[in-house]
Amino acid sequence: MSTPRVTYCSSLTRAEPNYLTMAEAGEESSDMEWCFSQVKGPIDDEVAEADIISTVEFNYTGELLATGDRGGRIVIFEQDKSQNQPQCRAQYNVYSTFQSHKPEFDSLKSLEIEEKINNIRWLPQKNAAHFVLSTNDKTIKLWKISERNKRPEGYNLRDGQYKDFTNIASLQVPFFKPMDLMVEANLRRVFANPHTYHINSISVNSDNETYLSADDLRINLWHLEITDQCFNIVDIKPANMEDLTEVITAAEFHPSQCHTLVYSCSKGTIRLCDLRAAALCAKHAKLFKEPEDPNRRSFFSEIISSISDVKFSHSGRYVMTRDYLSVKIWDINMDTKPIETYQVNAYLRSRLCSLYENDCIFDKFECCWSDNDRVVMTGSYNNYFRMFDRGFRRNMTLEASRENCKPQTVLKTCTGGKHNTEESCINSLDFSKKILHTAWHPLDNIIAVATTNNLFIFQDLN
Repeated sequence: MSTPRVTYCSSLTRAEPNYLTMAEAGEESSDMEWCFSQVKGPIDDEVAEADIISTVEFNYTGELLATGDRGGRIVIFEQDKSQNQPQCRAQYNVYSTFQSHKPEFDSLKSLEIEEKINNIRWLPQKNAAHFVLSTNDKTIKLWKISERNKRPEGYNLRDGQYKDFTNIASLQVPFFKPMDLMVEANLRRVFANPHTYHINSISVNSDNETYLSADDLRINLWHLEITDQCFNIVDIKPANMEDLTEVITAAEFHPSQCHTLVYSCSKGTIRLCDLRAAALCAKHAKLFKEPEDPNRRSFFSEIISSISDVKFSHSGRYVMTRDYLSVKIWDINMDTKPIETYQVNAYLRSRLCSLYENDCIFDKFECCWSDNDRVVMTGSYNNYFRMFDRGFRRNMTLEASRENCKPQTVLKTCTGGKHNTEESCINSLDFSKKILHTAWHPLDNIIAVATTNNLFIFQDLN
């Protein structure tokens, strides 16, 4: 069994930060040693369009991991805690599978609405059941995931012989009879027709009562108990659509401040809004935009500057954005420039013309934070994904491949500066293999990355 291949490493640049690095603060380095744990999905070379994974999300404890696909299905995996060995803590088994969305047709607009799951968001657990929000382009649904291992029996009903309900002696007390464990997915709410344009984001608020949904031009605020009414809190649609210059690409609530949210746009800008100032955020509280280098201005500048994902750090102090070539970290108290910039696909700058022709330049890569906000992760092409250690200025490139999926195999990484054979790596890249969706366990160094119809799970041995 061959070991995972090593790929290029692009250079890393940082603006002068306004905080001490972990090394300066006296923290010891804890190098991560990633190893393969599991791969979920079929081995077939031919991939059905409906089986391609479109979103990946851990719940708040990390015990459950949900994936959605283009066929409208949601598969939930449960962490296997039967084995107490640390090297087996990243073992996940199928917990529940159900059809969340089905294809629809809007007869008024003669528009087909595909069943693809765009987003999955877990609600904090309050009882034995789990609740999860899922959305396609138009409809948001709230699902209840619950277990049942008993069934009621002994009802006082007609059972071949008429029961005399006037005779107390003929009545029996119902009882529960044990049964095999069954996991049920019950639809509890349907938030239908909230958006004119395609929904790209949903985010649960820290008050655990409301959530937002965002499309290309508007962001709506919902209450989880009310399905027929929502409040429009952001509207960038111009009076004349010919004056439209940018669209909303992603939105998220602050992890602890229920009145604060951030959304990104196709021009590379990030806007921070405060709902305390006004119910309709016609004016943003802060605008984050990096000054453009005139020497790098080209036909593709606006396309590659479009932000595909935006994420608050767990502490709420920083905002991470992912554009086509890089990942940027912004301090919410400093809107003049990002405090950190990590080059992910900078080596593709010379290939933008061919990437435009095959539409790869429009790929939307996601990004995620580690549990302690020290490391950020995002995907790339050829089934590679990148990690950047913010404190010790290290970066590594790893590969998710079935050819190298021997359990407990330590992934070889490339760390440090620029690779000497970067050009040769470009020519060998397979742009049909790409990691768009990634997720990091909220409490442990366990990661999940999606490659077409396969889900790879890795863990840190340290």
